[in-house]
This record gives sequence, C-alpha cells and structure tokens, in this order.
Amino acid sequence: MKIIVDDLSGPEIAAFLEEHVQDMRAITPLESKHALDLDGLRRKEITFWSVYDGDELVGCGAIKRHDAELGEIKSMRTSPTRRRGGVAAHLLGHMISEARETGLKRLSLETGSTEHFLPARKLYERFGFTYTGPFADYTDDPHSSYMTKVL
Repeated sequence: MKIIVDDLSGPEIAAFLEEHVQDMRAITPLESKHALDLDGLRRKEITFWSVYDGDELVGCGAIKRHDAELGEIKSMRTSPTRRRGGVAAHLLGHMISEARETGLKRLSLETGSTEHFLPARKLYERFGFTYTGPFADYTDDPHSSYMTKVL
C-alpha cells in the first residue's frame, strides 16, 4: 500500500468522500455529524492523505491543525470491501508519525459513540488514544466520543 498527500482534485477521491458523508448522514443525527465534505477538507490547515493498493483507492484520512500543538484526525475512511484488513491501522500509524514530524504535541478526534463506531474506537485505543471530553469547538454530545493522544 502507498500513502500519498492528496490535493483532492480527482473524481475518485471526490466520490469516495461523498460516500463517506452520505454514510455518516445515514447513521448520525444531522446536528451530531462532523464529517467534512470536499470543500471543508480543502483548507490550508488540513493535510489529506489517500491510501492506494496498486491503482485502487482503499482509504483516506486527514489532520486538521488547530494550532501549533493540537491536530485533529478527520475523515478516516476505509473502503467497505477492505475494512478490517489493516488499511486504517497503516494510515493511522503514518498520520501519527507525520504529526510528530510537524511538531504537533497532541492528536485529538471525534468519532461516533454508537456500536457502529466501535471498531474505530478500538483502533484508536490500540494506538494509544484515550477518552477525553470535547476539544476545540466541540461540545458535549451523546452521539460523540472524544479521544486524544499525547505525542
């Protein structure tokens, strides 16, 4: 698998992310949905990576830099046909390394609190993320779990 910084200009990643946003809308109340669309991910404070296995897009993820010390994991997604196959773990390890290299001191994230998101929460736990309260602009939300990792 190869991981590349993606400028989000290709139709394949646009369709992949649109599917992600639609999936999140289907399982999360609108007021609790925090998945960014394509335009939301094209901000200068966000670095976005795509994961390819050969020519096949199999995953993606991003880090949003809030300030000199805090980064937030955004838009982690694995192709439905490749889930539980190591794609997300490979990407998450890469993103943590990149965050350290850029001087971030902490990575935080928001993910769903329902059973659907349990595999994601277990992955983050495996990489040393611990549960915390809301951060940045987030507020208490029964549909959200907040996690952080000190780098």
